[in-house]
Amino acid sequence: QVDLMESGGGSVQAGGSLRLSCTHTTYTTGKFCMAWFRQIPGKKREGVARIDSYDRIDYTDSVKGRFTVSRDNDKKTLYLQMNGLKQEDTAMYYCASRGGYWCSTLRWESGDYNAWGQGTQVTVSS
Repeated sequence: QVDLMESGGGSVQAGGSLRLSCTHTTYTTGKFCMAWFRQIPGKKREGVARIDSYDRIDYTDSVKGRFTVSRDNDKKTLYLQMNGLKQEDTAMYYCASRGGYWCSTLRWESGDYNAWGQGTQVTVSS
C-alpha cells in the first residue's frame, strides 16, 4: 500500500507562487511514475505534471514554463513548484502514483494511477 499526503496549498494572488509537497511511503527505487492532478468541481480530473524514476518529466501544456515537478528520494517527497499562478489554476490538487510503469506508458487519465492523496486546495485570486 502506498500512502500519499499533500500539503502546501493555500490562497495567493495572481502572479504569485506556491510549492506543493506530497510525502509517500514508498517508490524510491524501481520503475514508477508520480504525478500531480487537479480538479475543479464538476470537471474531470486533469493531469498537470509527472515524473518517473529516471526523472523523465511531462507537463500539460497550460503549465509549461510556470510549474516545476521534482522529487527527493531521501525525504520520499514529490514537489510541485508553481510560479506565475493564474486564476485558472484554482483547483484541488492531488498527488498520484503508479508502480511498475514509466510515465510515458500511462495516459493523462486518473484511472491509470492507483494511489492518491486526499488533495490540497489552491485558490488564485485576481
